[in-house]
Amino acid sequence: MTHIHFIAIGGAAMHNLALAVASKAGYKVTGSDDEIFDPALSHLRDAGLLPDELGWHPERITPDIDAIILGMHAREDNPELVRARELGLKIYSFPEYLYEQTKDKIRIVVGGSHGKTTTTSMILYVLNRLGIEADYMVGAQIEGFERMVRLSDTAKYAVFEGDEYLTSPLDLRSKFLWYHPHVAILTGIAWDHINVFPTFPEYVETFRKFVHSIEPKGSFIYFEGDENLRMLADEAKTSRNLDIAVIPYREYTGDVAMQVFGKHNMQNLQAAMLACHCIGVAPDDFYREISSFTGASNRLEKICETETSVAYKDFAHSPSKLKATVNAVRERYPEKRLVACMELHTFSSLMADFLPQYKGCMAEADVAYVYFNPKVIEHKRLTPITKEEVRDAFGTKNVEVFTESEALQKRLKGLSYSNTALLMMSSGTFDGIDVKDFAKKLLDI
Repeated sequence: MTHIHFIAIGGAAMHNLALAVASKAGYKVTGSDDEIFDPALSHLRDAGLLPDELGWHPERITPDIDAIILGMHAREDNPELVRARELGLKIYSFPEYLYEQTKDKIRIVVGGSHGKTTTTSMILYVLNRLGIEADYMVGAQIEGFERMVRLSDTAKYAVFEGDEYLTSPLDLRSKFLWYHPHVAILTGIAWDHINVFPTFPEYVETFRKFVHSIEPKGSFIYFEGDENLRMLADEAKTSRNLDIAVIPYREYTGDVAMQVFGKHNMQNLQAAMLACHCIGVAPDDFYREISSFTGASNRLEKICETETSVAYKDFAHSPSKLKATVNAVRERYPEKRLVACMELHTFSSLMADFLPQYKGCMAEADVAYVYFNPKVIEHKRLTPITKEEVRDAFGTKNVEVFTESEALQKRLKGLSYSNTALLMMSSGTFDGIDVKDFAKKLLDI
């Protein structure tokens, strides 16, 4: 029995990896964390993996543990990590362990500042529909898939969503540099994670390293509408150190009816088709199967609808994601009033130096509400920002800024939703709002 212990098991990706490992024969999984929330809480409890008490317990780190998997939520001085290092235990980061388990497979990795989850989901959806087995890691729930991570001894392929954020407290490289793809996609580069990449050139550099991590004879698929990706593609074509195919794409413009919409999703779709084609899937087969794809959870997900109104929720929080999502809904419903509401929640979005990146992002909305919680800024130990700074950064007269969730909810409740498209966007919860239930009440469903 191989014993794997997860330090910071409650993370979205970490708990899904724990579930995947526990489902394999011959593995024992334990874990710890100082806070665990739903859905991780319920998933771990249902699988019998929920720690019996919260907190860090170094006394439970014993020599019989075969490996530690370390999550980003843990700090370098974590008591369990300190004990594991004292004992000389093998310590993996999340991406390092994924690579270790799939190093003999053909790996498809989707990177970029936006569209990673949806593009990865599209690839997996089509492979699943075609009966092509694949291991995977994706950042959202997909129709037809039990969880967000799968590891097996039988799949020939592995499909990973590639995140440019840090690997672990012990490894400050980008996660996706571990995966060494045979087929790599980059969807676009728009500055993010300013706390890790304080300048845009530093941010671009980690994507350059990703391109250089592609396996020999592999493929680099990139959106040619992005000038920074064109630069990386040109470098790849002329580099003596790279032996890879360089494949550009634009957006899908065919006549197959799709369930998803928006230019960004048509770009994601075309990237997914090319990746599948690299492993032998015919384009006609891809388009036939993707036509029934309704999207990944929380990615421009329709949550309710009446005869005259509709509501969507989306994970959008960075400027590029926010603008693409707002514009997509505007194009989809040109005759409806668009009420767009977003939460500034991530490190980057709450930093004064980064706020100007949001200029014009909500210009296409008729009503635009932006919310942030000053207590979150304090918790993240960031310099305070003001409502006026946020409004000025967005730069359009339709934007109103809120710092209290109750005040935002009251304003939304006071609107009429006849002939309206409501769009709720956040990587958080607007401080405890059940967005789906709230939207139904607003639309009087």
